[in-house]
Amino acid sequence: MKRFDTFIFDLDGTLLNTLDDLAASTNYALRIHGMPERSVDEVRSFVGNGVRKLMERAVPFGEANPLFNDAFESFRRHYLEHGLDSTAPYPGVMEMLAQLKSRGKRIAVVSNKFYAATEELCAHFFSGLVEVAIGERESIRKKPAPDTVVEALRQLGVSGEKAVYVGDSDVDIMTANNCNMPCISVLWGFRNRDFLISHGAQVLISRPEELLDRC
Repeated sequence: MKRFDTFIFDLDGTLLNTLDDLAASTNYALRIHGMPERSVDEVRSFVGNGVRKLMERAVPFGEANPLFNDAFESFRRHYLEHGLDSTAPYPGVMEMLAQLKSRGKRIAVVSNKFYAATEELCAHFFSGLVEVAIGERESIRKKPAPDTVVEALRQLGVSGEKAVYVGDSDVDIMTANNCNMPCISVLWGFRNRDFLISHGAQVLISRPEELLDRC
C-alpha cells in the first residue's frame, strides 16, 4: 500500500457537507427572480464544477435566460452571508485531519467554490489544520484542470511525488488524472459508489479514518 506525505482535498462533499446551504442559496436566488425552485437532490446533482455551473444548471435555459446574471449574483451574495448556516464537517473528518497533522503530513484544499467562500470555510472549520486553501478565481483554471492542485503544491513547497488527491466526484477523479496523481474517492459525499466507479474510481473509502492507513 502506497504511503503519502501530502493530502490534497476537495471541499464540498469531501470535508464539508455544504449541500443544504448551497440548496438554500440556489432556491433563494431562483425564488426572488420568479423561477421554479429545485429539490436538494437536484442541487446535489448540479454541484462539482463551480457555483456558476451550478446556477447554469439550476436556472431555466441557463445562461440564455436574460435573468441569469442577476440570479447568479443573488446566489453569491446570499451564500457569502449564509454559507455557514447548516454547513459542517462530515463525521470523523476533524479527527482524521488532526491525525494527519500530528503525523507531519501536508494538507491543502482545492475547490471549485469561489475563492472567498473557500477561504472563509477553511479558516472557520480547519484553522491550524489546512495549510493552503485555493478556490475559484479568474487567474487560475478550475478543476478538472490541474492548475489549482499545482498551485497548492507550489504553496506547500512540495512535489507531487508523494501526494494524493481526495474527493467525492467525477471532477475530482479527472483532476487527479490530469495531475498524474492517485485519487482516493470518498463514499460519504455527493456521489454514490456506482457513479464513481463508472467514472473511473479505483480506490474508494467509506470513512475518513481509512485515510490514516495511507500514511
